[in-house]
Amino acid sequence: MLMRTDPFRELDRLAQTLIGPGTWSKPSAMAMDAYRDGDEYVVAFDLPGVTADAIDIDVERNMLTVKAERRPVAKADEVQMELSERPLGVFSRQIVLADTLDTERIQADYDAGVLTLRIPIAERAKPRKISIGVGSGHKEISG
Repeated sequence: MLMRTDPFRELDRLAQTLIGPGTWSKPSAMAMDAYRDGDEYVVAFDLPGVTADAIDIDVERNMLTVKAERRPVAKADEVQMELSERPLGVFSRQIVLADTLDTERIQADYDAGVLTLRIPIAERAKPRKISIGVGSGHKEISG
């Protein structure tokens, strides 16, 4: 149901850590998992240290875009940073969703640094039984 759009994600993630933080025009990639759970697809993004108001989720046609920004912690003037390894900046991920998913009913939850999107499978994509008319059961439309 999902198509991969970035086959070199690990290489890109390593390059981003060497280059520096992402910006809105050139965001860094974020880690994610995607799986089917019954009648819905679940996509989970790792966004530790990001506040919920710094996350932006958009769907246009079948393109899902998630952007988030991890901002620096406000420091007092007398604080001297000794080590800074946590990446700051903008993170983004785009996913092409299959036409069989219902993008009108996406649910988003954010808990413990994980953004979880639940995307239901559209009714038209679910298996269904077709009834067969026999003999006089057929109706003719006249016009």
